[in-house]
Amino acid sequence: MLRALVREHRDGLVSYAERMLNDRGLAEDVVQETMIRAWRNIDRLTGMEGSLRSWLFTVTRHLVIDWVRKPHARKEIVGVTYVDAATARDETETVRHAMVVRPLLQRLSPEHRAVLVHIYLRDRTIQETADILGVPAGTVKSRQHNALRKLRHAATAEAA
Repeated sequence: MLRALVREHRDGLVSYAERMLNDRGLAEDVVQETMIRAWRNIDRLTGMEGSLRSWLFTVTRHLVIDWVRKPHARKEIVGVTYVDAATARDETETVRHAMVVRPLLQRLSPEHRAVLVHIYLRDRTIQETADILGVPAGTVKSRQHNALRKLRHAATAEAA
């Protein structure tokens, strides 16, 4: 059962841990510890109600948080980017937002949609967006305002 568990879930768990830690080697260590915990709890897991996959991801997330909280994790290492796992965005929230926001964005005109994509999804300034789209900054501001107003209206109508 453990072999099947590793074969089926290892890659997903490593990707998940790596997104939180920005370190592939450390992510693999965390997943290895997750699998050790699964092996130690194999009796409980075989008769478990609910998703084994969600149990594995929860254990992985807790191990990442524990690792980040340890004093050794707070040492500065030159050339390493640190992501605080405790405040990192949960990817399920990103997926949920994509499922809700993407259809709403499709209702906007291409001009309004382009402004929102550049400003909010690509994290560009109004001036950068204006330069890319070849329009004045004032036009970008008004398109942003109108697009957000239309999105709010569409989201409110859809929720009702």
